[in-house]
Amino acid sequence: MSVVRRPPVVADLTLVTAGAMTANVAGYLLQLLAGRWLGVTGYSEFASLLAVQLLCAVPALALQNVVARERVRGAEVAALRGLQWRCALIVAAVAAVLVPVVTVALNVGVLACAGALCAAPALVLLSGEQGILQGGRRFRDLAVVLGSAGVVRVAPALVVLAVGGGAGAALWAAALGLVAAAVFARVLAGRPAPEGEPGGHIVGVLPVLRAAQVQAALMALSSADLIVVRMVLDEVDASRYALGAIAAKIAFWLPQAVGVVLYPRMAQPTHSARAIRDALAVLSAIGIVAVLCAALAAPIAPVLAGQDYAPIQDLLWLFALHGAILAVLQGAVLSAIAVDRTALAAVTWIGLVVEVTLMVSFARSVPALITTAVSVAAATTILVAVVVLRTADHTEPAETQPAAD
Repeated sequence: MSVVRRPPVVADLTLVTAGAMTANVAGYLLQLLAGRWLGVTGYSEFASLLAVQLLCAVPALALQNVVARERVRGAEVAALRGLQWRCALIVAAVAAVLVPVVTVALNVGVLACAGALCAAPALVLLSGEQGILQGGRRFRDLAVVLGSAGVVRVAPALVVLAVGGGAGAALWAAALGLVAAAVFARVLAGRPAPEGEPGGHIVGVLPVLRAAQVQAALMALSSADLIVVRMVLDEVDASRYALGAIAAKIAFWLPQAVGVVLYPRMAQPTHSARAIRDALAVLSAIGIVAVLCAALAAPIAPVLAGQDYAPIQDLLWLFALHGAILAVLQGAVLSAIAVDRTALAAVTWIGLVVEVTLMVSFARSVPALITTAVSVAAATTILVAVVVLRTADHTEPAETQPAAD
């Protein structure tokens, strides 16, 4: 009797999606409840510092991608853990320097700013362990780490907010939760793989820096609007924009599992071109669904967040479109990191400069800001995707091409 097997990639996507969605739902719950508990006059500080924290997570995301790539290529776990500790120390030093700078630039409390930035080293260590699991295709364990990290990060912050704590105390609670998540990930990833440890090579910090500038361009483009709004809008409209941006974040992070699961295939020359095409196609399809869902769910947004946010409900589909476009861009830049072609990030950096310039110069309302963000993101994504696809087709190994009859 024949046994019908589920395709491994579908099983992996299901597992990682479950873990990532658990983390994402926890993160959205934190922002939604923070918007209600802190109010329109206090939420913008919290949201802006979360955006800064996302930018500070760039080294962590870059490290995960490099660790996963090098693990696929045979690097030893011990060498990769040494790399993640070196990166964590560098990030800790930079975060300490940035605390007073960000505090003054965003006009936020120093305690809150320190809590947001001091989470960065823990994120680096956590992401390094996730990269080990990802590169080893241990997607079940990776799913557990993703889900548990999201819950452990958010739960303490929610408790603090629920008892009347401010943004600073909540951000510090979240940082301590990330430390606990990193410890858990280290224990889980430290279990010996059944096939044993392969031989490998030493990995330096330079590949992480190259990947970081690619990841930084993407994260900056996805977060710049939340920082600019505090400069060009009043406190109330800035908070409304920040809450609307939750729809963008949902659409951006919803298909995270696609890149995570297909990334090891992108790092292998014999599978790279096909994996890139598959990833961009799936990401585009998920984005369309996300925009439609945002349009349908818009009327319930004021019920969940409060009537103060009713003016933005008709714009939620546009926020979701922004996130969906950026998700496709993320898939494209991940493929560039997988094959170590990071010069393509220049296009994204140019897009960032154009977006910020247009926002600061002309946008003075929530609709104008989100329309500008969507337009620039769309132009940047189309250009990057075209270059990535053409490069993949031209560099596909001959043995993967169809044989002539």
